[in-house]
Amino acid sequence: MILIVLLLKNGLCMEGNNSTLNFATIMMKNIGAWLVSMFVLSSCEKAINFTPHNAAPLPVVEATIENDQYPVVFLSRSLNYFSTISPGELDSSFIHGADITLSNGAITNHLIEYAQNVSNGYTIYYYSTDTNNPSSIITGEFGKAYSLQIITGGKTYTATTTIPLLTKKLDSLWWIKSPNNPDTGKVVLMGKFTDPPGYGNYIRYFTKTNSEPFYPGLNSVFDDQIVDGTTYSIQIEKGVNRNEKIDQENFSFFKRGDTATVKFCNIDKATFDFWRTMEYSYSSIGNPFSTPTKVLSNINGGGLGYFGGYAAQYKTIIIPK
Repeated sequence: MILIVLLLKNGLCMEGNNSTLNFATIMMKNIGAWLVSMFVLSSCEKAINFTPHNAAPLPVVEATIENDQYPVVFLSRSLNYFSTISPGELDSSFIHGADITLSNGAITNHLIEYAQNVSNGYTIYYYSTDTNNPSSIITGEFGKAYSLQIITGGKTYTATTTIPLLTKKLDSLWWIKSPNNPDTGKVVLMGKFTDPPGYGNYIRYFTKTNSEPFYPGLNSVFDDQIVDGTTYSIQIEKGVNRNEKIDQENFSFFKRGDTATVKFCNIDKATFDFWRTMEYSYSSIGNPFSTPTKVLSNINGGGLGYFGGYAAQYKTIIIPK
């Protein structure tokens, strides 16, 4: 505003300087319009308060069947988004007493509930084959389809999956020094893969280091749109435990002296779609510019999660110190 006053004074004192006066007049008009707009806009501001709904919990299914293995079904209730997660909260989320059946088209197997103690006195619960009834035991087989039915809380949930043939293969493993890394104890694990001709070969991989459990890669699922029908070599990043903080700069490396095992799995498209969308959603948490992603479940009836078949191949390498 001081600038406008000075321009007006200069314009009035300079005879014939209409350009200065006109410019000042225009500026005054624009400033006036701006002030009016700001007043109108500020008068339209309104505080909006809302309370998020507490959605009713839904069954969450994590069911898998692998070649030469029994089926495993973890069944729990979804937790509220604003819940404080504690061991007690997790323990109470398991669904007990569900009626779960698995069929391969010829045999139907009623699964029973098991409890397993883990670290810190915590117990997890899952459903699997009743080994006391050998006539109905089902183990995973290459190329076979399976259907799952879960009855709990008076509702029925169903899903189907297939254990594919082991068509895409991990041919070999080796390691190389981590390039441009001052830490000489870190190495990069490499693998050579063969993809058969024809699109639609989906894979998921896990790694195990020494006596640790198998953990999936940070990005664990891939299709063959780029590598269809080729033999190629690529880095195999170390799997991650998503329950712990991930060191973004160093998580992918193995160390000298490690025994590394890769679990390389052919999967069907539904399993690929679930983990593709789940991992994308996981990676975008906390990013205000990310696109919201719907996790694609193959559980019918309103449940969450997935039922996936795995055609697994294992390879191990000892990395010398």
